Formats: sequence, C-alpha cells, structure tokens
Amino acid sequence: MAVILHIIIALTSIIYTGFTLFFPSQSKLKTSYILVMATIISGAYLVFSKPAHMIEACIMGAFYIAFVTLGIVSSRHKLASQKTNS
Repeated sequence: MAVILHIIIALTSIIYTGFTLFFPSQSKLKTSYILVMATIISGAYLVFSKPAHMIEACIMGAFYIAFVTLGIVSSRHKLASQKTNS
C-alpha cells in the first residue's frame, strides 16, 4: 500500500509541476514543494522499510528529484520574468 501511495504522490508531483511550469504562481510553487517533500518522505520510508531495494530507489529518486527540480526552477524563472515585465 505504501508503494502505491508513493507512486501516486510522485506522479501527482510531476504532473502538478508541469502544470505550474505553464501557469506559474507562488501558491502553485508552494504546492509543488509540498508534493516533492511528501515524495521524498514516503520514499525514505520505503527505503528504510525495505533496504534490499535501496540502490534502485536511490537511482529512481535521483532522476525524480532532478526532473522535478528542473521544472520548479523553470517555473520560478518564468514567474520572476512575468513579475518584472508587469
């Protein structure tokens, strides 16, 4: 059950961050941060509860963090440029 919840949170995070990239706002960025933290926390729980799969989890976690961080940074830059142009 924890794996399914973790996957749902991670996929929601990726989709929401993509949505934030196209329609950036401060509140959407905060929600993206919360979803990323929820994914990291649930992933850490899974790693500690099943340490045999730690290498796979760490590799996938690194790809997830890189992908979502790129989306969040891009959203922040887009939001900043919208505020400067206004």
